[in-house]
This record gives sequence, C-alpha cells and structure tokens, in this order.
Amino acid sequence: MSAPIKIQYLKGIGPAKAKLFERLEISTVQDLLHYYPRTYQDRRLNTPPNEYNAEALTIFKGRVLRTQQIPARSVLVFKAVLEDEKGQQLECTWFKKRPYRAFRFDPFGQIKKDFHLNNEVWVIGRKNDRGAMFARQITVEEYYVAADALTQLHAGRLTPIYGLTEGLTNKQFRQFMYEALQSSNPADEPEILPPALLQKRRLLTAPQALKAIHFPNSLAELESARARLAYEEFLLLATAWGIKRTQTKILAKDYSYEVKKTLLTPFRTQLGFTFTNSQKKVINEIFSDLLSPRPMNRLLQGDVGSGKTVVALCAMLLAVENGYQAALMAPTEILAEQHYLTFKRMLAGLDVNLAVLTSSTKAAEKKKILKGLADGSIHILVGTHAVIQDNVAFHNLRLAVIDEQHRFGVKQRSKLKEKTAKLDLLTMTATPIPRTLALAFYGDLDVSTLSELPPGRQPILTECATSKLAYDRVREEVQKGRQAYIVFPLIEESEKISAKAVTEEFEKLKKVFPQFRLAVLHGQMKQEEKEKVMADFAAHNTDILVATPVIEVGIDVKNATVMVIENAERFGLASLHQLRGRVGRGEHASYCVLVPQHAGSVARERVDIICATRDGFKIGERDMQLRGPGEILGTRQSGELEFKAGDIFKDQAILHWATQDRDEILSADPGLVKPEHALFRRKLQELYQQNWHLIDLS
Repeated sequence: MSAPIKIQYLKGIGPAKAKLFERLEISTVQDLLHYYPRTYQDRRLNTPPNEYNAEALTIFKGRVLRTQQIPARSVLVFKAVLEDEKGQQLECTWFKKRPYRAFRFDPFGQIKKDFHLNNEVWVIGRKNDRGAMFARQITVEEYYVAADALTQLHAGRLTPIYGLTEGLTNKQFRQFMYEALQSSNPADEPEILPPALLQKRRLLTAPQALKAIHFPNSLAELESARARLAYEEFLLLATAWGIKRTQTKILAKDYSYEVKKTLLTPFRTQLGFTFTNSQKKVINEIFSDLLSPRPMNRLLQGDVGSGKTVVALCAMLLAVENGYQAALMAPTEILAEQHYLTFKRMLAGLDVNLAVLTSSTKAAEKKKILKGLADGSIHILVGTHAVIQDNVAFHNLRLAVIDEQHRFGVKQRSKLKEKTAKLDLLTMTATPIPRTLALAFYGDLDVSTLSELPPGRQPILTECATSKLAYDRVREEVQKGRQAYIVFPLIEESEKISAKAVTEEFEKLKKVFPQFRLAVLHGQMKQEEKEKVMADFAAHNTDILVATPVIEVGIDVKNATVMVIENAERFGLASLHQLRGRVGRGEHASYCVLVPQHAGSVARERVDIICATRDGFKIGERDMQLRGPGEILGTRQSGELEFKAGDIFKDQAILHWATQDRDEILSADPGLVKPEHALFRRKLQELYQQNWHLIDLS
C-alpha cells in the first residue's frame, strides 16, 4: 500500500484550499474519499417522490429560447426562458444587488455566455411567483451547461451534498471528489472484509461501495453502498469490544474477597427497607463477580428510582470489610456531593470513613484527603474527575464505581483503572442501553439490569402547564401536608441565556407562597449549608425547596409529591426523567409539571416524550436518537462511535449481522491470525493507534 497522498496535491486544490480541507479534518486524498455526503438531492427528471426530493426544488433541462436583463432600482435582474423536449417552458430568474458604484464588469456576463440561444442547460432552483410572466418560474440556485463533461456530477442524478466550511462550495467539492476517485489506486482501498463475509451478506466490495456512496446511479445502489460501509463500521467496533472482553477475562486477580458481613449485616439492618427481588438478583451477580478470580467489569443499568446507589454501596462495603478501598466517580460536583451525602446518611454509625474530592475541595482539606487515601484510613472516596488526577494515590484501591458512565470517555475510565494493577469495575447508568447496542458496544462488560421499582411507588402524573397552573398544583398539595420542589436551570440571571434563575425566582416565590416555608438550594452553596437545607426538607421543616438540578439524584423524601420544572426546554431527556424521579416515592399520588418558556421543535419533542411515558428504556432510546449514540454510550470524547455511514437505529438488521459475524470470527480465529483476516486485523490496529485505546493487538 502506497503512502497517503496529501490533499494539496490533488488536481485543483493546492496549499491555500488544502487549509480549508484541514478544517474538515481532511489532510489526505484517502481522508477525502472517506468524507461521506451528509445527504443527497434527487436531481433526476420526472422521478417519483422519495426521501431525497426537496419539496420546493425544481429540476429542469431545456434549450434557451430567449433572455432579458431587466433594469431595477435596488437589484439587477436577469431572466431566461427554457423549453424542454416536451415543449414545457420555464422562466428562470437571477437577482444581483445593485452596487453603490457602477460595475466595471457585467455581473451576468458568464450567465449570458452560457445561456446563448438554443444552448441546452440544466437549472436547479426554487419556485418564485413574484412578477411571473409564466405559470412556472424559479429563482436559480445552480445551473450547468449540458454539454460540459462534469455536468453529470451535479445534475440528472442522485447528487451528493457535503458538509462544508466557508470557502468551499458543493460544486467544487463534488469535482474534487470525482478527481480523487479517478486518480485513486485500487490498492489504496484494500478489501478488509473476508470474501466469505462479502458473499454471505451479499455486500459490495470496498471500491464499489466507495464510488457508489459518492455518486450512486440509483437509490438501490446508494442503499447497497451505505449498508456495506455501515456493516464494516459496526463489525470493526463490535470486534474490538469482543477482543477487549476476552483480554479482560484472562486477567487474574492477586487479591480475593470474603463475605464477612461485619459491615453488610448492620448496614442492611438499619436501612429501613428490604431489597426488591431485582436488587437481590443484581447484588448476587456483582458479589459473584467480586468473589471470582477474574476482575469484575459490569454495567449496572436501571431506571430512575430503581435503587442502583444502594446496590453499588453494598459492593463497596464488601470491599471495605475485606480491608480494601473503594471509589465512586461522578461526572459533576453536584452528583458527587449528593452521593457523598447519601452514603453518609446510609452509613451513619458504621465504622466507615468517607471523603469527597472535587476541583472545589480546598487545598488544606485536599491534602488531608490525599494523606488518608495513601495510608488507607479513608475507606470510600466519592469524587469527580479529580479522582483520576496523577497526585491521587490509593493505599489498596480494589473497587471502582462510575456513575452516569455515558458522561465519561473510554480514556477516562481507563485512567481510573491505572490507579492500581488490578481493579474491579462497576459502571452505572440511568439511561438504559438497548440490548442490541449493549451486546455490540459493551462487549467487554457483563450487563445487570434493575427491572423493578421498590414497592409502594406511586405513578407520577406528568403534564405541561403554565407557571400559574403549576403553582396552583403546588399550593394544593402543600395545603394537604405534602412538600414540593421547584427547579430552575440557572443559579443567577444571564444576559446571554434567557432562562429563569433560582436566586431571583426564590425571592419572587416567597411572595407567591407567603404562607409556606421555602428554602433555596444550589451548587455554589457551602457543603454545610446544603446539608442543612436538605436535612430540613427531609424533616419537613421546609414545605417548598427551590433548587437547581442539584436535586437530580440522591434526594429521597417520601412526602414530596410535586416536581415543577421551569424552563423545561433547557433540560435534556435524561435530566427531566431524573428530576421527575424525585417524587412518587411514598404512598401519595404525585405530579411532575413541566413549564417551558421557549420551545423549539426538538425541545418540544423532549417535553412531549416525558409527558407521554415513564418507561426509562423508551426514554433512553429516544434520547439516543435525539442526541446521538456517542454521547449516550460515553464514546463521543474518544471518537470510537462516530459512525459515518451507519445509523444504529435505522440499521438494526445490519448491526445484528455484525455482532453475529463478530462472534463467529472470534470463535474460529480469536487472534485474527488467519490470512483472510490479515487486512481486517491491520485496520483494527490502525484504529487502536489513532484513538480507540480499547484493545491490544500487538
């Protein structure tokens, strides 16, 4: 395989334009060839409607009958009338702004040259009825002379539309892409898939797929090309995770656990509730992993309120009663502090030393924590990314728990593992991952699911309303002796963001509810203040808690029956679902009232979804569709799930093929050492070296 050709050496580009391509992360001709269209326009004549037909777009091919330049005060106008082979006519119009000074050149010079009498042209434009002399008139966006050789790239076909940067046009991009395809050496695009797989799945070859994804001759050919490229993407990543799983399973721990119950028994006794059957099952799965000679690598998923935190704490207590340390890493200071407070409350009276470490931890306190971690006197550390800083050293860390795992990249999870030679890892998510995706992209993880809520949980009526109606609901419930949350997205007013802020709104709400006891809670308060506010609310010394999303997790007040979320459009689906889960925890009927201020189509869709369902799996899947899989699965930061051709929802069948074929390949050839897998293995190595950091194929 020859060395990659730099993009500047492609005909027509040069050093200046190469800098424009660098903005798109295109530095070689191969990069360009693998920069796929973001969509297509069906510019064929007389084709039935399909997903690539723009409703307002007109495609016309005809001879020039006459032209006319029309003088006007503010704009210059040029018109041309075309007639096609069926005798249908179309009036085409161009507009140019009149400059302050007279033109030294004719702004319509090239158009006049191309639209001479009887010349055949293609025009692409949108309907324009202003001052139309004909029933059919368009404002021209693009035109191409039929006799020009490159017109075939832009008109009369399924035309690729690329994501661009300023300084490049789609016309230029298509021509450069065509040049790249013409000049590329087939050896530079080797077929990495074994012939048996191509035949089994009836896939195009790599060169065929690459040509067809850019310049398809039909919708069927386009779909075949996309399916081939999507399959390759899915198979590569699924295989990487499969190898990772095998590598993880062959490791052996040099430490062991024993269920001593010195901490677990008193902990369960003082909890005040019994575990659900689902919690018992998952705890047994986790304990089985911990007691095994291989390191645990398990994903714990469960809906809001299903009890993931107490399950994780059981595992951490097993580590502590065996003389080991445990750490929990959360993505934000708010979440870390909430977990710390929850643990502190649940472990009251037990001989367990806790600490919380975030970027806001003061220097003196941080020094004390680092010393306690190093000498082993701190048993459980709760923290943010601060936990994986180089200066954080543990005495004998053996169990790590990562909460909201999708908000950490693969590299960050790996860095936590580097804190000790061997480590048991439990990752948690309240955004359930569809089973197909879990099998494909968490191939190195065992998956446990909390499938039921604790008994006594009440259904939550979710509705969209105005602030007035929401506050009427709050007033009604508090008068019954219940409590309420009112959540705002910001701490202080912002000039840049139009959203209600908790500090200003708290003062207003004290006037709205003068007869009730109100308190405010946000992330910038001191830790002692937060603890007091939450303790007062739990003890019913406060009726209404006005807060930021600081209450998204860790709050369990059974008497709270109303959750009002102001500026609901500013919250993601997962956050809305988490916040709603703060109510409905007791015996009383509960309500979640969403109060949008300005809702665009996507924001409105989020609100509608939350109102329509409480099913965390459905919400998680829709969230993934709205935000993209990279963000949900925690891979966007490291680049390994940014599919160019594949769509994990549209291509479920292809995804199933890939995971099925992955299993067959690794079963027959675990090390990918057979000749037919040589190029596939090399591609995996390249991806590993670039950004995956998932597997070791050395």
